[in-house]
This record gives sequence, C-alpha cells and structure tokens, in this order.
Amino acid sequence: MKGWQISSTRRTKGLFWAVLCLLTAGAAALSLTLGAVNLSLGEIWTALTGGDTASVASRIVVYTRLPRTCAALLAGAALAASGVVIQTVLNNPLASPGILGVNASAGLAVALVCAAAPLAQRWTPLVAFAGALAGVLLVLGLAQRTGASRMTVVLAGVAISNLFSAGIDGVVTLVPDALNGVTDFRIGGFSGVTLARLAPAALLILVSLLAVVSLSHPLDILALGADTARSLGLAVGPMRVLFLVLAAALAGAAVSFSGLLGFVGLIVPHSMRRLVGEESFPLLVSSILGGACFVTLCDLLARVLFAPFELPVGIVLAFAGVPFFLWLLFRQKGRRV
Repeated sequence: MKGWQISSTRRTKGLFWAVLCLLTAGAAALSLTLGAVNLSLGEIWTALTGGDTASVASRIVVYTRLPRTCAALLAGAALAASGVVIQTVLNNPLASPGILGVNASAGLAVALVCAAAPLAQRWTPLVAFAGALAGVLLVLGLAQRTGASRMTVVLAGVAISNLFSAGIDGVVTLVPDALNGVTDFRIGGFSGVTLARLAPAALLILVSLLAVVSLSHPLDILALGADTARSLGLAVGPMRVLFLVLAAALAGAAVSFSGLLGFVGLIVPHSMRRLVGEESFPLLVSSILGGACFVTLCDLLARVLFAPFELPVGIVLAFAGVPFFLWLLFRQKGRRV
C-alpha cells in the first residue's frame, strides 16, 4: 500500500500550504526567541522595529539571531528545491545536492577563490554557483555517457563528493586562512553569518526559486522521460541543462554562507512527495516551505540542545539524514536501479 497522500483539490493543498507557512513562521519566531539567552516576543519586536538599538536584546536579535534565522530559512528552501529538480531531471530518487557532490564542488570553488583572492569573498555566491554547476554537469555527463544505473550514479556522486572534499582539505592545509571557521564550513552551520554576507546569496536564491516554480510544467513533462517529452514537443537537452543550472544556483548560493549542509535535498522532497504527490508545482512549493521550516528547527535544536554551547547544524542533519538515506536504499531492494 502506497503512503497516504493529500487530496489533489486546490482547497486541500491551499490548507496544507497555509499550515506549512504557519509552521515555518513559528519556527522562525522560536529561532529568534530561544538560545543561550531567551528573549520575549516584545523584545524581539522592539529590536526589529528599531525601538531600542542600544539594548543587549536588540543587539542579539539584529546582529546574531536575525541573520542566522534568515540564513536557515533560505538554505533550507534552496537545498530542498534543488533536490526536487535534481531528482526529477536525473530520474533518480536517491539524488540530492549533497550526495552527488554538488555541495562539495561549490565548497571547493569557494575555498580556491578565498585562498587565491581573499578580497573577492563578496563574490562567493557566484563562485559557489559556478562550482556547483560544474559538479552537477559532471554527474549528468557521467549518467548520459555511460548509461549508468541509478545506484552507480549515486556511488559515482559519493566518490566525486569525497574527491572535492579532499580538495577543500588540501586548500585549507596549504592556505590555513582560506576559510574562516573551516570546521563549521565542512560540517555546515550558520554561526557568523551576517546580513551583508547573506544579501547577494539571498537574491540569487529568490530569483532561482521563482524561476524553478514558474517552470514547473516543463519539469512535469521532463519527468515523463526523454522520449515522451520529445514527443510532446519539449526540447529535452536545453531544458535539462536549464533546470540543472537553476539547481546549481540554489545549491551553490546556499553553500556560500551555510557550508556543506547535507541531506536537506533528500529528506524534504521525499517527505513532501508522500504528502502532495509527484506534480511539480505543489511538490516544489511544499518542499520550499518544508525545507525552510526543517532547517530552521534543526538549527534551533543545535543551539539549545547543549546551551550555552552549540552544535553545527550539519551534525543534527546528519543524524536525521543518514538513517533516512539507508531507509531509501532498503526500499530499492528488489527494484532495478
């Protein structure tokens, strides 16, 4: 028996999205409120409206928790949407930006640029996008040229990811100051994120999300398979490259400020697919909201679990993601992959 799915009626999906919006807003409010120092909603409101900029509470909100909350929301939405696109284009349920090495290739590009030109760090979102694009096109080329099975593509992606991660280690070993907070970058986290650093990546993420959602109908056609899509008049090659460019932009922009977060692009799309089905538009919207909520809650847990000490959010995501990935692998047992 297949998993329960929400009815396809607009009213039901609209209600589901409204619930997701409320959950995401609640997660953001908790992220602003809770931490090593708990703040009241009144103090948060005063800080956000500029009522008392000199108070300790306002400084905590404006310089620490607001940038961190925005970063978690953006990274979660971007990585989840990127996962939906990559899984659909490659027709591979095990694919995600982290597993296929897309995140690691973006991270290597950032490390190289920071080592060679430290003053160019403001361009890290574009550099990370270029690195992520190179990684995703490498995986696509491998899948198309070799006719590899789904499992082989995943294994190749894991190998590529390890290769790029070794490259990051090599850069940091040779130029120790290339990446500030290299441990957080390798694991994934939001400590030290500022609004100024977040702004360029946020613009790239929002534009890419809008583009992906607006192209949901061609994505549905592409999901039918290359032959069927061609028979329906879709230019399969260019559309496939376009979607992978958008997926790389989303993953690369997220990596530029969050580091190598893993499993978001795997957990969230699969969870939402079981709730709203395979249709691209509701799946993308649900994944964007669900990813933002999921990463924000994981980051909150990482901050309060051992307060006043905090864990990088990547550790929490790994504890959730590894069992989920193994479960997906077992689901493939007996299937042709």
